[in-house]
Amino acid sequence: MRVVICGAGQVGYNIARYLAAEDADITVVDRDPALVEKISDALDVKGVIGFASHPDVLEKAGVANADMLIAVTHADEVNMVACQIAHSIFDVPTKIARIRDQSYLNPMWSDLFSRENMPIDVIISPELEVAEAIERRLNIPGAFDVVPLAEGKISLIGIHCSDDTPIINTPLRQLTELFPKLHVRVVGISREGRGFVPTADDELRAGDDIYVVVDQEHLQRTMEVFGHSEKEARKVIIVGGGNIGFNLARRIEESHPHVHLKLIEVDKKQAERVARALERTVVIHGDALETEILEECNIDNAETIVAVSNDDEVNILSSLLAKRHGCRRATALINTGSYSSIISTLGIDTVVNPRSITVSRILQHVRRGRIRSVHTVADGLGEIIEAEALETSGLVGVPIREVKLPPGVIVGAILRGEEVIIPRGGTVIRAHDLVVIFSSTEAVKKVEKFFAVKLEFF
Repeated sequence: MRVVICGAGQVGYNIARYLAAEDADITVVDRDPALVEKISDALDVKGVIGFASHPDVLEKAGVANADMLIAVTHADEVNMVACQIAHSIFDVPTKIARIRDQSYLNPMWSDLFSRENMPIDVIISPELEVAEAIERRLNIPGAFDVVPLAEGKISLIGIHCSDDTPIINTPLRQLTELFPKLHVRVVGISREGRGFVPTADDELRAGDDIYVVVDQEHLQRTMEVFGHSEKEARKVIIVGGGNIGFNLARRIEESHPHVHLKLIEVDKKQAERVARALERTVVIHGDALETEILEECNIDNAETIVAVSNDDEVNILSSLLAKRHGCRRATALINTGSYSSIISTLGIDTVVNPRSITVSRILQHVRRGRIRSVHTVADGLGEIIEAEALETSGLVGVPIREVKLPPGVIVGAILRGEEVIIPRGGTVIRAHDLVVIFSSTEAVKKVEKFFAVKLEFF
């Protein structure tokens, strides 16, 4: 696959990193020579310096022979023009663009991105994606990550294990014996900075971050088994009234009428705009790092603070101040990857990384075969893949224990019609089953082959 990526920032770099690891032919375009040099030195990709919206630059990048163009520069307009040129001049089959300004995404202008006007096949809006991801985590307190799968019938849940987790130091094979009716499977473990796919003999330890695939109907019981019985928050404070904070508040107003919501915004004009646009949210103009502002929000009575300003340090410090003043849980938006290793030790419950969310959405449209969705996990631990099994797939018709799955791959769940199946060694996958697989990053390419449409299928 030949892919041209416009933009060598964090998102562009991570997309290139994932695809280069799978032997894709990648060219990255950016006007900043330092970024192009950095990505060319670190990854097996070609770098081109120049404006991604200029036809001669795209031609130099080889877009005429590309299967896909992914435009993730910091400027919406550059991303849009790059897609237009890729279509009109070079006839690139698939064009993906990151669009951040909400004005472009207003439903009343939906025809703008039609094939007749500005042909963009997939639009990614990080702000909307992040707001949706945070809302899912608010719905399931105790989970640091929540990914819906299989039309909402299955979920991937990230759970932190502590000394209070009832099943630590217990071999995973005993979970089935202890809870025979619980439809859940542990598919990934992150321990002391190292991620791995567990075997039946592995045990959970205090400090582990684990990923489990669970039948949606068994979600509440699963959280209790792993030591989390927190109630959904009714009093929430949002720090930051930008696109993410505003969209999150609007989603909570629409879907959770029982939640009492307050929003803190340091910029007066932005606070006024947000206050006019929202209906039930109390908007407070002030600095979330000032104790007086937190006290005005009754922080000691709040259940959750969600810090989503455009400043990582503000998000971290306001979360820590809120917890010190009595707030029970804290969720912080963190863009800087170097902070990730220390966040859990500081006491912040949930970290949201917009970069990984955006990369996951884009990779979903890059994967081949009958793959419906892809989500990156723990910034490199692996990917959760949801795909349809075809008649020609090597997964179909034999017990899973006899399938030669690559190392680092585990079948987490199967959706057959309306039935959710947590597979065992003797489970047989049938044609047209929807299969949820957890794969280490190194094995993703091999997993794709299981779902490729082979010639004999036609």
